[in-house]
Parts: sequence; structure tokens; C-alpha cells
Amino acid sequence: MKHELSLPEVLSQIEKTVRPQFGKGRVADYIPELATVDPKKFGMAVRTVSGQEYVIGDGDEPFSAQSVTKLFALGIALNRIGDEVWTRVGKEPSGTPFNYLSQLEHEAGFPRNPFINAGALAVVDMLLKGTRRPDLTVRDYMGFLCQNALTIDEAVARSEIETAHKNRAIANLMKGAGTLHHEVETVIAAYCRQCAITLSCRDLARAALPLAAGGYSPVIEETVFPARQARRLNALLLTCGVYDSVGSFAYRVGLPAKSGVGGGIVAIVPGQAAIAVWSPELDRHGTSVVGFAALEAFSQITNCSVL
Repeated sequence: MKHELSLPEVLSQIEKTVRPQFGKGRVADYIPELATVDPKKFGMAVRTVSGQEYVIGDGDEPFSAQSVTKLFALGIALNRIGDEVWTRVGKEPSGTPFNYLSQLEHEAGFPRNPFINAGALAVVDMLLKGTRRPDLTVRDYMGFLCQNALTIDEAVARSEIETAHKNRAIANLMKGAGTLHHEVETVIAAYCRQCAITLSCRDLARAALPLAAGGYSPVIEETVFPARQARRLNALLLTCGVYDSVGSFAYRVGLPAKSGVGGGIVAIVPGQAAIAVWSPELDRHGTSVVGFAALEAFSQITNCSVL
């Protein structure tokens, strides 16, 4: 990252830059429990490979990780079963919303990538082969990586399970196609509980740091996965991590990233840092409006785009 300002100065400037973006989106009210979150929250954290860590705003307040957890579930699946993962899910951008059904039906129940809901359900189904509670496995894995005991928000989990009608349709289609091997309700419950994991921006930046350090975690001082896997995960994040706005995100930010409808985004500067941002108001693609703007400003100020 090449810039004249210190990282605390960069974050302070970003905090001022994004203020006009508040009010331009809306919280994820289709999940009733998330509709109660204060839309004006904003936090950001940067953890560098060299050990620097800076947090601003609400960066230490826990929020609902939602689809950001898909990255870590995929990492576990790849560690456990390797390239067999790709026999059940693809690696291509979808160009469609994260819960789109028609494309999945057209493609015979084979998900385009592991970050849309269909692909994430397939990953959960794979994890169920080795554990009865993949949600706890993902929670504990993320907690280990950030060195903090994370929790699952039971109210959010219940809210998601009760309103998971579209995800049940997706799962039933995949079950009929043979993509899912376990019972639909078992997969749905595990997936919704996984999405209800809560963590802060500080936690998220720490947990994702191995992707910036070639698979090594400076936080726990262990290699989490091979360097080749880190590169491949970053490639998937760059091409599929922000759903049907991934092209705009690459154009404006130029970093591998994963978003979630809880308002969180984690972005990777390979070889240098992991950046986490949280603000609940979403654009029409389900990505944090303020978070998107904050990462764009960070990329421009620090000249850290990989493109």
C-alpha cells in the first residue's frame, strides 16, 4: 500500500468521506430480526500482515456476519475434502442475485459458485458429512482464526429459519437434482445458523488475514491452508464474492472481497492486509452502501488495488 498518510489518518479520512452515503440504502428487512439494526452504524478495521491493527467507529461492535461466513465454510470444506468440492459446485460468476432460482433450475441444480446461496447450501451439505453441526464448526473455526469466542445470535437464526422460503425452494431443487445428500431442513437449519454468527470488524479482519499472508495466520502463528489455496480463494472472491455487482466492485475497489446482507464486507490486499467494514444499509445487490464507499476510498487513497 503506497500512500503518504498513516493508516490511522487514512481511516479517519474515510470516516469523513463516507458520511454523505448514509441514507442511500436500506437494511435487510426481509430478515425481520435484521430490520431492527441501527442503519447509521459504521465500523472499519485493518489488520496488516506485519501486525498493525487499527479500528474506527463501531469496529468492535458485533454484527451479523451472514454471507461472509460462506468464505470460511468453503475454506473448511477445501481443507477437508479438497478439489472434490468442485464436483458439487462451480467457480463461475453468476451474474444474478444471490438467491436466484431460474438459473439454478436451467443448470440442473448445479450452483455457479460457492458464494451464492445455492453454492453455500451445497458446501453446508458437504460439511454435514463430517459433523452434525457445521454451524458450530464454522463458528469455532472463525473464532480460532480471530482468537475470540464468537456466538450465534439465536434470535437472528430463528428469524432466518422461519422466513427461508426461497432458500427451501433452492434446496429442494438441488435435492431433486442430487446435488444435496442430506435432508433439506437439516441443511437449511445449519445454513441459517451459520449465517447468524456474530463478530466485529476487528474479528473479521483477523480471521481473513491468512488470505493476505499466503495461507499463514500471523494472528495464531500457524499455516491455515496452502498458499495455492489462498490464491484460489482470492480469485473466487474477486470474481464471485459480491454477487451480481462484482464487476462494479472490481472496477471501483479492485480487491478480492466477500459481502453479507448484515452489512459486513471483508476485503483482501494480497501480501499486505485484510480490511473489514460494517454498515447495515444495503444497495439493491445486498451490499453495504457505506461499506462499498469506504473500501473504494481506501483503495484510492492507498493505491492498493490488485487490478
